[in-house]
Amino acid sequence: MSDSPKSKSFDPGTQIDSADSMDRAVRKSSRRPWALAAGALLVAAISYWYIGTDYSTTYTLDGQRIRTATVSTGLYEDFIPLRATVEPERRVYLDAVEGGRVERILVEEGAFVEAGQALVELSNTGLQLDVIAREAEVSEQLNNLRNTELAIEQNRLQLKSDLIEINYQIVRLGRLEARYDELQGKEFISRNEYEDAVDELEYWRRRREVTQERQRQDEVIRRAQIEQLRASVEQLQRNLTLARGNLEDLLIRAPRAGQLTSLDVELGESKDRGERLGQIDDVDRFKTTALVNEFYLSRVRLGQAAKLDLDGESYDLELAKIYPEVTAAQFEVDLRFVGAPPPAIRRGQTLQMRLVLGASTEQATLIENGAFYNDTGGAWVFVMNPERSLASRREVELGRRNPKQIEVLAGLLPGDEVIISSYNNFMTVERLLIDP
Repeated sequence: MSDSPKSKSFDPGTQIDSADSMDRAVRKSSRRPWALAAGALLVAAISYWYIGTDYSTTYTLDGQRIRTATVSTGLYEDFIPLRATVEPERRVYLDAVEGGRVERILVEEGAFVEAGQALVELSNTGLQLDVIAREAEVSEQLNNLRNTELAIEQNRLQLKSDLIEINYQIVRLGRLEARYDELQGKEFISRNEYEDAVDELEYWRRRREVTQERQRQDEVIRRAQIEQLRASVEQLQRNLTLARGNLEDLLIRAPRAGQLTSLDVELGESKDRGERLGQIDDVDRFKTTALVNEFYLSRVRLGQAAKLDLDGESYDLELAKIYPEVTAAQFEVDLRFVGAPPPAIRRGQTLQMRLVLGASTEQATLIENGAFYNDTGGAWVFVMNPERSLASRREVELGRRNPKQIEVLAGLLPGDEVIISSYNNFMTVERLLIDP
């Protein structure tokens, strides 16, 4: 067993002999305190610069890609633009009261027609047969009425004849009774003959009472039957009149004068009852219809004025109707001309006009309307510094707006320059660095 080498003592300040290939030479680090302090200061400076620079609230923007406007003082007009369509103020629709086959077209679409003028003729075999059947029914009922009246009249005459006969017998037997009464006292006739005469007279008297009662009852019944039959005949005649009227409705006539702006019929075509055939427009008076953004729903009222400038002339209109339905964020309104409309307008023409929502303000603080309003809702804006190198976010209060101007209530002063283009790409930043 060989002896193991002994460990050598290690002096940090000395170098190990290079001849000893089993051990590596190690030199002690000689860093100075001033170097450590400089490094610490460098790290602190870098950290402070990084923390102090707020990358999350600053955005660099190309100055050529923005639009700005300067806050000013001037007249504010409270209006909204409307794109209105001209329509006739009064129109009449032509509907098929009764269905049928188109036999004749008497006018062309676009023609001017007079009230009552025939336009289209239809045919309906079923209606014609119905009218014939009703006419036969009325004739039959009239015959029944006449037969009943004849029978009642004959019965009345028979009762009258019976009463004449009865009255005659009563008069005759009355005289006979008086004569028999006188003769009986002188015993010229038997008592039996006298009693027979008295009984027969009583019989005719009672028969007269019964006949008179029957005559009164027959009179009441006769009147009731006649009234019932006449009422039935009158009802049948009314039904016949309606049936004939339906037959007459197969000839479509113009209910009023105007222009036949549409006529949807073809020869030989079958039309159902109630089907729309055309339209007649009143060409003397027009109205306009327009769609308004629902944003203005609370500010639009009946009677508001509107202005139209056309061919160098100005025309006044008023809001006549507000439709309650809101579709696709818009609602419809009707505007009526105050006075004569422009002479050259036509149905379907589009007009540009202004609807006045409120009174104008003479000295108002104003800013040009822009896309920024849709992004911020008028709650804040970016205001440029005098050097136009930086824009800062500022809270503002904006009021009324029209297509050109927005009324400033607070937060801006005349002379302030504001970015009015879209804020869509920098909604969350506080400052904009403007790169010229």
